[in-house]
Amino acid sequence: MSPDPITMEIVRNGLNAIAEEMNANLARSAFSPIIYEMKDCSVAIFNEDCDLLGQAPGLPIFLGALAPAVRAVKEHFLKSGIHEGDIYALNDPYLVGSHLNDVTVVSPVFLDDELVGFTANKAHWLDMGSKDAGVSVDTTEIYQEGLRFGPIRLYESGDEQKDILDILARNSRLPRSVLGDLHAQIAACRMGERRYQEFLSSFGLDTVRTCTKEIFLQAEASDRAFVKSIPDGIYTAMGYMDSDGSDEEPVKIEVEVTIRDTEMHLDLSGSSPQRKGCTNCGIAQTISAAQLAYKFLVNPEQTPNGGNFRALSVTAPEGSIFSAQEPAACDFYASPSGLMIELTLKALSQAITDRIPAGGPHDQMNFIVAGRDSNDTLFITGEASAVGWGALPNADGSNATVCYMAGDLKNIPAEVEEAKYPLRVNCRALEADSGGPGRFRGGLAMIKEYEAVAPGISLLLWLERTVTPGWGVAGGKAGQTARCIWDLGGSDERTMTKANHFPLPVGKSIRCHTAGGGGYGPPWERDTQNIIDDVIDGYVTREAAEVEYGLRWVDGGVAIDEHATKEARHTLAKS
Repeated sequence: MSPDPITMEIVRNGLNAIAEEMNANLARSAFSPIIYEMKDCSVAIFNEDCDLLGQAPGLPIFLGALAPAVRAVKEHFLKSGIHEGDIYALNDPYLVGSHLNDVTVVSPVFLDDELVGFTANKAHWLDMGSKDAGVSVDTTEIYQEGLRFGPIRLYESGDEQKDILDILARNSRLPRSVLGDLHAQIAACRMGERRYQEFLSSFGLDTVRTCTKEIFLQAEASDRAFVKSIPDGIYTAMGYMDSDGSDEEPVKIEVEVTIRDTEMHLDLSGSSPQRKGCTNCGIAQTISAAQLAYKFLVNPEQTPNGGNFRALSVTAPEGSIFSAQEPAACDFYASPSGLMIELTLKALSQAITDRIPAGGPHDQMNFIVAGRDSNDTLFITGEASAVGWGALPNADGSNATVCYMAGDLKNIPAEVEEAKYPLRVNCRALEADSGGPGRFRGGLAMIKEYEAVAPGISLLLWLERTVTPGWGVAGGKAGQTARCIWDLGGSDERTMTKANHFPLPVGKSIRCHTAGGGGYGPPWERDTQNIIDDVIDGYVTREAAEVEYGLRWVDGGVAIDEHATKEARHTLAKS
């Protein structure tokens, strides 16, 4: 007998509410701004079979990798015993997919001595003892990237394993932050554990299990119906990352999407073998990225649960860039993942053009600064990748928004950065003309300019999509590519894309231009009033409005010559 729909909705939303409370607790308790300001973290709760029950907004790229981490913990400790009060942690890229700085914490949940589920979260630790502070651009093996562990038991039956925590602290340049953020993650898991126990006690374990089983079946059925609406076929797309950080050879990413009835299969076999540089990705994170691309299209308005993604399968050969094996370096694993997401959408645009946005620079773009503050204390801070999104079939792309993978990630406010660190934020602005022209314009890129105000500060720079732009669709044009200018207007001015802890002398600035999104549809079909509004807002220059969109101005104002504009746009259409 199926549960009544009202109870099912209460269970569905109640489980997500528990995850949201966990997330709020983690942000309130964390030591590092990368967690409490940027929200570089994700949380979720699972049943005893490691199926997703509820999650909170966070980094989407993390969410699909939490289940494999929980599964790895369960398999590792099941024989020796999983106890109430245990806390586990792991960060091994070959198990959880991401780099060593992303640490997953897991807590088992018991009810009347029965294992009934797990709570878990994943958050970025600022320093794991890598060869350079924070992360490095030029690593060539995992052993250069810091402390690798997992699964490990941090608490056993409620008792802290002090020797294990001591190892974690001793292997970081920021031991206070590491332990502070770890205990915030533990507190979030503990809260989720208590709330889930209360929830089960209130509704009854059998009722919750019956409801979640039905919720999973409904999610699967809805997903399969959507996939079935996509024409059967094999759809491919290929692109290249600029480099792997070790050499300048481009990194090939090839996606083959097969739609057959209610099944979607992603084959990444044509992509590069794992590289010497640090752009390798573990299989768990690859699957998580594939799930993100899938969810972007398939019932995106529905909150994911354990019934989703049953229609999706992924192939990535061992030893490839998407199924990295020891000793592959993984610091910038998110770059190939981001491009793979974009290429999956591009491939499917051949089948469902009206549902697919134009290309956007959804690879990783990092700007990380390290040094010592006024108290001679080491600090590490960084910026989210605010880029222009590709235009939609019926709307302009979002301006200066974090990439698909980052989801709820935010920039650290300039006021926080200047107050906490010896940095001056000279500029944060939208860049005119950076979005690809189209019937609907690509989203604008962001300009960010920094200046060191104390000696001994260095920059880690990772810019991708400096060669391959966010592509246009259906006649739209590409967006601007990324670039970074060192010593702007000075004697040493030069363009940079990747730098490993490059010194930032006092008084010299560095300006980063992120990438813009592609346009959708022919530019000459864009509504003229929308173009005029873009010019007034500073999104598009008068010159670009003339060249790309065919507008002809009257007397230096914002009025246009209707006849001359019509003729110019007709000429653009013919060309």
